[in-house]
Order: sequence, then C-alpha cells, then structure tokens
Amino acid sequence: MRKLIMWNVMTLDGYFEGTQNWDLAFHSAIWGEELEKLSIEQLQSADYLVFGRVTYEGMAAYWTSGAENSEQEVAQLMNSIPKLVFSKTLKSSDWNNTTIISENAAEEMLKLKEQGGKDMFVFGSANLSETFIAHHLFDEYRIGVAPVLLGNGRPLFRQGIAPNNLSLVSTQQLSTGGVILKYAKNKAG
Repeated sequence: MRKLIMWNVMTLDGYFEGTQNWDLAFHSAIWGEELEKLSIEQLQSADYLVFGRVTYEGMAAYWTSGAENSEQEVAQLMNSIPKLVFSKTLKSSDWNNTTIISENAAEEMLKLKEQGGKDMFVFGSANLSETFIAHHLFDEYRIGVAPVLLGNGRPLFRQGIAPNNLSLVSTQQLSTGGVILKYAKNKAG
C-alpha cells in the first residue's frame, strides 16, 4: 500500500501561513542545505504530489517560473512528478503531469493508496488535509518547525479535527534552529 504523507512547515506557535494566503516569510528561518536535501529525498521517493486548489495554483506559479537558481534540482523534480489537485472549481491546468480530481477526495485517495507504489506527499493544502485527517488517510506527518513565533495566522491543525494518536518516528535538529518531526499513524489507527 502506498503511503500518504503530510509535509508542512509551521511556526513554533502552530501557524503554517500568516494572515494572508502565501504569507510564508517564516520559511526562510528554517530553509538551508539540510532542508533542501530532505526536500530532494522526499521528492525522489514520490509517485504523486497532492494539492488542494489554492496551494496547487501557488505552487504551479512558483515552480514553473519563479524558482531561484539555488532551487533548480527541487524545481526539476516538482515539475516532473505527477500531481493530483483536488478541486471542485478548477477545470483545467497548465502545470504538466497534473490530474484534477473534483469529487470524493477521501474515496479517490484511498483507491490511490491501495494501488501501491511510491509515496504521495500533500504539501500545504490545509482544507484538503483536514479531509484526509478526518478519514484517517495520512500514514505519516512530517512537520518542519521554524524557530519563529508568528503570533497570528492560519493554524496547521484547526480546532475540532479528528483525534489521532501518533507514534514518533524521528526528530532532526537543523543548523538553522528548526526541527523536523516525523510521526506515523499508530498501527491500530
């Protein structure tokens, strides 16, 4: 069975973006060689990148035209790996290797997991992630914690999400002061 993995960066006080969409300035506090290496390893282990519409549109705009020279290996992988975008409103896509899924996100994801293969990563995509959390579809949560107190913004995990008991897989301290936490779904859950 394929694994579905959440990958997100959040602040120490739990926000994955500021008060506006794409308010991600705090990402610079955690980014460095170690996180770039992890990003490349994760992308190389992926069959699919999974997005909700808002994240998809921002990622497509950035990785198809705005990537910095230092990110070229990541950009090449982001552009070549097949992408799934879950959206009821998006009708077409210009980002190569994209499939739009407009109905039954949880059911479709379960079918994809059952096919087997390499990992699938959900980046950002808070609303879609909430759906997958509610249906206990994530096999692993990989969270980069930036050494920043933002004070306000959009929390990564909203109040009222489905309870989930997790097991710590690993921690990795970064030279930037950030930490990568990896948690897996308990076998019983």
